[in-house]
Amino acid sequence: MIARLTRTVLATLIGLAMFAGPSAAQAFDEAQREEIGEIVRDYLLANPEVMIEVQEALEARQVAEEDERRREIITSAADDLFRNPSDPVLGNPAGDITVVEFFDYNCGFCRRALDDMNKLIESDPNLRFVLKEFPILGEDSNGAHQVALAFNRVMPQAYGEFHERLMMADGRANETTAMEIALELGADEQALRDEMTNPANARQVEMTYLLAEALGITGTPSYVIGTELVPGALGADLLREKIDEARECAETNC
Repeated sequence: MIARLTRTVLATLIGLAMFAGPSAAQAFDEAQREEIGEIVRDYLLANPEVMIEVQEALEARQVAEEDERRREIITSAADDLFRNPSDPVLGNPAGDITVVEFFDYNCGFCRRALDDMNKLIESDPNLRFVLKEFPILGEDSNGAHQVALAFNRVMPQAYGEFHERLMMADGRANETTAMEIALELGADEQALRDEMTNPANARQVEMTYLLAEALGITGTPSYVIGTELVPGALGADLLREKIDEARECAETNC
């Protein structure tokens, strides 16, 4: 019987056997279901590579479904992601395309990706870069980010320089090193410490964590460009491709 069946028919039977719901199964009587099961079993034993194809197809479908879920979240949470007034913004504040980066000051990959951000901003005058303070690497990171959040509220015009200096500082970033850099840039220590107790800082970090959880972000750096999540320090060239795609999509309303 197997010899008389084409690969397409067998694929259909396999699909019915593996993925069909109860309503599809009810279309066959018990004898037919047993026959289909035997045909599928015999075929798979003779052609086990089909299972690899089935697994790849299933994984591709799952990836597509997850991408669609993320796009829906990005669209529904666009204000919190792209336009939270408390988030630091580098590049052109009125740029036509926004890149959102989730980062931690103690993330080695984030430090290496700093150059990617600078290259993109320098080469694209219409690029808006939003930085999401996302302390996930322990208490040192939390302390550094608390100073950074306060510094951005007190001296937003100098945040870019603060960010670069703290990101490139030797050793682990913490509250002490962040405060030293902030004071070197002219911040008032008491004003910073007062701002560090502002409940808005905790709410801002909490919102970033909620967004990261919803998007499935588990590491840094992670970027949101257009309606796509781009995880990892993948280099300026790949990020530029994603920016170009997002810009073209925005222009054509795709």
